[in-house]
Amino acid sequence: MAVAWLLFSGLVAVLGPSHTPTTIALVLAIGVFQIAAERLGTFQSMQGHVISFAMALVLCYLLMRVTGGIESSYYWMLLVPVIVAAPAFSLLGTLLATALACGTYLIFLASINWEHEWIPPEARGELVFRVATLAFLGFLANQLAESSRAEARRAQAAADQLAEANRQLIEAEATVRRTERLAAIGQMSAGLAHELRNPLGTIKTSAEMLTRSVGAEGAIAKEMAEFISSEVDRTNTLVTRFLDFARPLAVRPQRGDITQVIDRAVADVERQPAAERVSIYRNYSPDIGPFSFDPDLMERVFYNLLVNAVQASPAQSSVTVKTILEDNTVEVSIIDRGSGIDPKHLESIFNPFFTTKSQGVGLGLAIVSRIVDEHGGRIAVESEPGAGSVFRISLPYAMAARAAAVPEVSVERSHTDR
Repeated sequence: MAVAWLLFSGLVAVLGPSHTPTTIALVLAIGVFQIAAERLGTFQSMQGHVISFAMALVLCYLLMRVTGGIESSYYWMLLVPVIVAAPAFSLLGTLLATALACGTYLIFLASINWEHEWIPPEARGELVFRVATLAFLGFLANQLAESSRAEARRAQAAADQLAEANRQLIEAEATVRRTERLAAIGQMSAGLAHELRNPLGTIKTSAEMLTRSVGAEGAIAKEMAEFISSEVDRTNTLVTRFLDFARPLAVRPQRGDITQVIDRAVADVERQPAAERVSIYRNYSPDIGPFSFDPDLMERVFYNLLVNAVQASPAQSSVTVKTILEDNTVEVSIIDRGSGIDPKHLESIFNPFFTTKSQGVGLGLAIVSRIVDEHGGRIAVESEPGAGSVFRISLPYAMAARAAAVPEVSVERSHTDR
């Protein structure tokens, strides 16, 4: 547009009927000002558009004043502020701008000495024609601008819908990939766990028999046998978790109050020693009434996420549980002020057996993700290293019970993994 305005003002200055220095300077000033108004951010707001229109109108008035007033051949330059205002103003604003432009032209009638001068009938028709042309072209410019704005809004709406569809597609693909990984790893875990159970039982029985048969002189052997037995118990616990993870979920929805479920999870977490140094705040939306979900499974979801949040939080900090209702979706956010999650781990934290904890198994968040998925919901995480993390769970506000039920899975509470 800068080149167009320069070309326009240059042609008017060269080809116009007046070539006085003042006329040329005013014509060029109109073009330069329009370029500045387009480039400077000051003129991009509504107030800036009003100032730009007023300045252009003043320059056009001065141009007409020095070139004959009411008889000026440059009267059509008043279209410049009108056409520039049309895309920025509403129809009412454009009509007002057009009226001001017409008034700026007609104001020169006040300088006529009506005692010695008069306007012949043909000149009166020309005057009416000029004013009507300004008004019509101003209205036409606004309609064209409004049509362009409508097209732009439709294009933006289509782009937003496409972006939302693309986002949902990416989330769906990620969910499918995660589900496939969970299924494959679950089958492997089930087979491996069953194969380990028998030798573990034999080792534990042998260790217990060794403990009973060793006399007082075999203190070291007895201690080693007890150590073997305790390690077998720990390994057997891990095997149990693998089996729990491998079993399919059974969601048994019933209408309930989600805040009561969260309260039970918070109460369980607050009984842990690690929670003594962290405050847990609850911010519940009053708009959320009873809806359908599995209270037992969702309590385990909130418990796992709260334990993770408490463990990640420094002493004397806080964890916040927030609920909101938006677009027929209940969103539960668990916010901590901990060290955050490394960006390179964000895509992997819901994968089974992924953990950054030295004693972690990597099943806590994987099971949480499965439970939320089976409810027809979504789980997402936002994290900034050094600033904390936000886990958001979105659940349908009116979830229908699933038609097919499969065996239930239990979720271990004794250990969670981030």
